Amino acid sequence: MDILETAAYDRRQRRNMSCALLFSLSPFFLSTAVYFYLWTPDSPASIISAGIKSAPTLLLAAAVLSWNGGQSVLGVAGGLLFSAVGDCCLVWPELFLHGMGAFAVAHLLYSLTFLSSRYVAHSSSSSSWIRFLYLILFMVGGGFYIYIYPFLQKAPNSDILLPAVGVYVVLISVMGALAIRTCHAATLLGSLSFLVSDLSLALQVFKVTDPIEHGNAIVMVTYYLAQLLIAVGDVKAVEKDDFAKWKRS
Repeated sequence: MDILETAAYDRRQRRNMSCALLFSLSPFFLSTAVYFYLWTPDSPASIISAGIKSAPTLLLAAAVLSWNGGQSVLGVAGGLLFSAVGDCCLVWPELFLHGMGAFAVAHLLYSLTFLSSRYVAHSSSSSSWIRFLYLILFMVGGGFYIYIYPFLQKAPNSDILLPAVGVYVVLISVMGALAIRTCHAATLLGSLSFLVSDLSLALQVFKVTDPIEHGNAIVMVTYYLAQLLIAVGDVKAVEKDDFAKWKRS
C-alpha cells in the first residue's frame, strides 16, 4: 500500500473499531444504569445487591478479554476481576479490609500493564512536566494519608487499618504515576477518576467529614467512569500496537 491507501485504511479501521467497541460496551452501560436505578441509601447488604454492584465491572472485564485475549487476565482484565471482588466485599462493612485488599491487587495489575511495551512512555521533551505531575500526585497521596491518620486511629481495627491504608495509598499513587507515564488520555483520566472515587469513599467511611449528600453517587459515578476509561485505554493501546506491527510487516 502507498501512504494515502495506508492512511485511508487506518481511518476505516479506527472508525470500525470505535463502533465495535461501543457496541461491546453496551452491556456495561446497561448494567450501570440498572445499578443506579435500583440503589437506595437504605439498600440492605445481600448477594443480589453485591451482584448488581459488581456486574458493570465484570462486564467490562469480559469486554477487555474479548478484545485483548487471555493475556489481559494478568493485566487490565485481571484488575477488573479483582475490582469486582472488591465491589462485592464493600457491600458488607465488615469485609472492608478484604475489599481494599482486592482493589490493591487490581492497582498492582494495572501498574504492571502500564509498564508494558504497548504503552509508550513519554518523550524526553516532556519529562520535566511528567516529573512535576509525579511530585504533585505523591504529595496529594501522602498529604491525604496524613490528614486521615487521626481518624484511622479511632477505628476499631486501627492496628491493621493504619498500615493497610498506607500500603493502599502507595499502590494507587504508583498506579496513577504510571498512568501519567503512558500519556494515554483515557488511561490517565481513568486513574485520576479512580483517585477521586477512593478519596471520596475514604472521607465517608472513616467519618472524616459530615455525611455528604449523594455521597454514594459521587463515589460510584467516578468509580465506574474510572474503570471504563482504563478498560478503553487498554483496548486502544493493544489495537494501536497491533496496527503498528502490521504497518512494519
